Amino acid sequence: MNYRFCVLITGLALLVVSCSKFPLFQDDTFTDTRDNHVYKQVRIGTQTWMAENLAYLPAVSPSAVGSDSIPHYYVYDYQGISTDAAGTAGTYNNYGVLYNWEAAKFSCPSGWHLPNDEEWQTLADFLDKNWLTVGNKMKETGTSHWISPNDKATNKSGFTGLPGGERSVSGGFNGIGYYGEFWSSSIIYPPFIKIRMLVTGLEVLGANHFDPGNGFSVRCLKDQ
Repeated sequence: MNYRFCVLITGLALLVVSCSKFPLFQDDTFTDTRDNHVYKQVRIGTQTWMAENLAYLPAVSPSAVGSDSIPHYYVYDYQGISTDAAGTAGTYNNYGVLYNWEAAKFSCPSGWHLPNDEEWQTLADFLDKNWLTVGNKMKETGTSHWISPNDKATNKSGFTGLPGGERSVSGGFNGIGYYGEFWSSSIIYPPFIKIRMLVTGLEVLGANHFDPGNGFSVRCLKDQ
């Protein structure tokens, strides 16, 4: 068996550690100064990702209200317009906010951005060149938030992917616990937008394209 080793230099200390591809996890956080929401973050390769779904909620709409060009924010199963009430919902606290694409483009905090599809692919390639299994390394383990089966999820990346479901353009919420769909900033087959998907019972990091009026989760990527 071959082993790789890397050398980490911290100050004057020289530390030799066995070099896995995956980061040495720390309880690392940052605070969004717009609402003082504290997020976990994780360094994966050359990228720093949110380890939680974005929860920025400057306004909220019922699922029947939508647009391709006006920002809309949704909290799964909440059908009112009060951000205070929506912010107490269990779905908000567990899964964050669902954004249409117009909202998603501008909702990441300063110093962070909505990743394009190439940046999603950089993450996937670092974790596992096999797209058929890379999703396992990105999904939160257990069934606290994922519907069973989720037995092959390892979360070795620390990404802690969550299944926040969606707000569909037909005006309803569906899929919570079963899949997490995440916007990219990449337009493909205009006007459709590229997304990445994690699905319960599946090991893949899927890809698809959807109308910008849908409501999906957001994972922000730290600016380089």
